[in-house]
Amino acid sequence: MAKLLFVNYILSNFAARIAKENIMARLIKSYKEDIGASPDDISFHGEKKEDFIRLRIINYNPDKLLEKTVKDVDEAVSYINNESVTWFNVDGLHDDNIMRDISTKFAIDSFIIADILNVDSRPKIHEYDDCIYMSVKMLNCDDTQTVTSENLVLIIKNNVLLSFQERKGDVFEPVRDRLRNNRKRFRHSGTDYLAFALLDVIVDNYIFIITCLGNNIEHLDEVMTESLKQTTMEEIKKYKSELTYLRKIIKPCRELIMNFAKMDSELIHDYMKPHVKTLQSNIELANETIDNYREMLADLLNVFNNMATNKVNDILKVLTIFSVIFIPLTFITGIYGTNFANIPGLNWKYGYYVMLGIIALIAVVMIFYFKKKKWF
Repeated sequence: MAKLLFVNYILSNFAARIAKENIMARLIKSYKEDIGASPDDISFHGEKKEDFIRLRIINYNPDKLLEKTVKDVDEAVSYINNESVTWFNVDGLHDDNIMRDISTKFAIDSFIIADILNVDSRPKIHEYDDCIYMSVKMLNCDDTQTVTSENLVLIIKNNVLLSFQERKGDVFEPVRDRLRNNRKRFRHSGTDYLAFALLDVIVDNYIFIITCLGNNIEHLDEVMTESLKQTTMEEIKKYKSELTYLRKIIKPCRELIMNFAKMDSELIHDYMKPHVKTLQSNIELANETIDNYREMLADLLNVFNNMATNKVNDILKVLTIFSVIFIPLTFITGIYGTNFANIPGLNWKYGYYVMLGIIALIAVVMIFYFKKKKWF
């Protein structure tokens, strides 16, 4: 039995260590190929998430809109002109030749393209001579309440917005619908407003995912008041891990938006000021909500530990009470177990029944006394 308990202890510790390593792998990733690599080396070292790269353009002005999947970078460049805005979206980053083509045809420095291919980089914003570079994370939450992220890069140029995603599928369909429905403000604005709209959808999705996790966290509080289960502890640890991961992504995104608001660039027009303030409010809400739920989980963990301790104390208290009750009873029965020939009442006809009655009386009196003292 002792050997079996020891094996279970080893296995549980090993599983906990593996889980911790998996969590850390989500927080920071590095690849051996990146060591000593040139900063402007256009080479993809991350995880390949698509078999084929998809190139899409949306070209629009106040009067018309064209939405199309193009076969190569040359076709995408052919739609660029000074009379319309072009949104060029790339799904999949693993083809180095296409990325070199984009660098050449769109006049983007190879250092910027190399940074795009670093999909595990921290969210950031940087202004170059002819463009603004933004790197943010898009989030997704599956049915198991596990949060996953995908790197998104936006490059704002004069009449072109380039967006780079790791895989097909995103949260930008509402933005495309607004363009298709010919929203006046949208179709009359430039690439800066388009970039704002994409960032706004990303931040709204942050808040939605935080809300989904938060609803489950609040439900844990209700569950704990009804019963104490080991699965509750496991859920608390899981949500703490997910919120830590969210915080790691959203906190630098807050810095990005703050820097975006302060940026003095010809590519950002004055009409953007109220929109960026809205973006600031939303990202602040996301950060504050994460902190609030982290505190709630810490409180739940303390409550769980206190409840578990109290439950153990209650069990020990009951066991102690029964031990105290049986001490005098054991004493009485022990007398009749002594090896003497002459014991008072040993040969009495009703001696055995009297002894049982005394035992029962003592037990009842002690239980009544304990209840009066509210010891159980």
